[in-house]
Amino acid sequence: MTSRRRASAISAGAVGILMAGSTAIPTLSASASTQDPADTSVTRGSEPLPLGPSDLPEERTSRTLQPGVTFTHIDRGAPSADVPWVVELNIPATSSSSDPDGPARSVQDKASADALVARLRAAGFGSRAEPVRQPAVADVDAGIIGHRVRLSTSHSSRTEADATAAKLKAQGFSGRTWYAGWDGGSRASGHWSVNVITIDPRSFKGRLTGTYGPDLEQRETTTELARSTGASAAVNGGFFTMDPKAGAEGDPSGVGVYNGTFASEPVGDRPALVLQQNARRTTVTRPSWDGTIRLGSRTVDLDGKNRVPGLIRNCGGDASDSPTFLPVHDTTCTDSSELVTFDSAFGARTPSGPGTEAVLDRSGRVERLLHSRGVQLRRGETSVQGIGSKAAVLKTLEMGDRVGVKERVDIGAPHTRHTTVVGGGPELVRSGSEHITQKRDGMHQVDNPSFDYGWVLQRNPRTFAGTDAKGRTVLVTVDGRQADQLGVSIPEAAAVAKSLGMQEAVNLDGGGSTAMSVRDQLVSSPSDAGGERSVGDAIVVR
Repeated sequence: MTSRRRASAISAGAVGILMAGSTAIPTLSASASTQDPADTSVTRGSEPLPLGPSDLPEERTSRTLQPGVTFTHIDRGAPSADVPWVVELNIPATSSSSDPDGPARSVQDKASADALVARLRAAGFGSRAEPVRQPAVADVDAGIIGHRVRLSTSHSSRTEADATAAKLKAQGFSGRTWYAGWDGGSRASGHWSVNVITIDPRSFKGRLTGTYGPDLEQRETTTELARSTGASAAVNGGFFTMDPKAGAEGDPSGVGVYNGTFASEPVGDRPALVLQQNARRTTVTRPSWDGTIRLGSRTVDLDGKNRVPGLIRNCGGDASDSPTFLPVHDTTCTDSSELVTFDSAFGARTPSGPGTEAVLDRSGRVERLLHSRGVQLRRGETSVQGIGSKAAVLKTLEMGDRVGVKERVDIGAPHTRHTTVVGGGPELVRSGSEHITQKRDGMHQVDNPSFDYGWVLQRNPRTFAGTDAKGRTVLVTVDGRQADQLGVSIPEAAAVAKSLGMQEAVNLDGGGSTAMSVRDQLVSSPSDAGGERSVGDAIVVR
């Protein structure tokens, strides 16, 4: 699953956090409340965020966390009583659908949507089919991607909408209750809660890094990772595996380099955030990697690093992967024959299962040769696992044989032991202009418009990061999926990033993963019912 494409540096540019507004000053945290009032400021008069009507009240409060590091909280608008709760139906596929045997989905072709409207009418439920519109982005044209079906009757509360949804279910229909303010581009008046960390390298004396905690497999909350590193601030990082059926839970599903050490291979040429410890030369780039093992005179390509062989989360591997070698977000591609390397960063044990595993000492000599996979690596040891036909490559080894492992990540610029690389996608801003690479990065699924609708076009919690024109690193979270926290669509995230002065920006993991910690306290509002989610990695400011 190697990629020999040259890394494409998107840019290193940058711009300052602009202040604005007028509503209430937020309560940040217990520890933040002890901050010297002289370090806190309320600023007004700047260009407002491009969310909702232009005349919404907006207020920004800022405080200095340490030299060169500023935390800004932005409150925009307020919840409005006239924004309804609605009931949205799952639309069964019909013969006109691109996948007539597929499951019911929130977005289908118009004929399938109209057929459901007729069935609902016969059952006594008024409804309507509505087009779902894709705005033009860098690599996807504007157009209608399908139709959704909603009941004609709206509700003033979720409880009322839930009751209607239950009546639908009793008659054989399925759907969900939905707050209309979560529709991408809705003119709802808010509320939006945006948190921004700005790191200015000209006065920054700390360390800007990434961390995955004790090992890649274990997940921790962003707040826990901040506390364990003594960080003054942190945000969640890149995408990671959550379902054991898709790989090792907690493992980055994309590129991961931490303090100069390569831990996870890229997904195709998806964009990544490149950080230096001193906060200088932060970039958004598209990394590539090469991996090989040398056995005597024979060289064989590697497929991955620190992940379960055969499972490629978010796809983006090589031509032998099924169903595709292109990135496809939230999809797990497979490959029955792979070689994957491991080090002690992975977890307590390497993945178990059929195949062959060669354990290597520091010099690359075979210390142990196992005819089934799964072993605890001792300090300094690494291993190579093979499955399918590639397991035979390792079966030729004998104890003491030397195995040459070569892994090279190309980020388009030199990197050192002070470099961190966190994967993301899609790209949001390039050279100060909105530039959303929705298709290239696997967030445009022609055969499943419901994915584009829910992941890209609807409002969700988001985390994104990049640089501004002054060379400052900017880390942003937007709360969402709550009646008083609307979130943003991907197009809105790009617009917000641009309005904050970002010259380059990339989307990171979002949804329930979105979190920001300031001085050991969570300052964002998690959308998961269970509270702050445990994540794969985080970006920390020490």
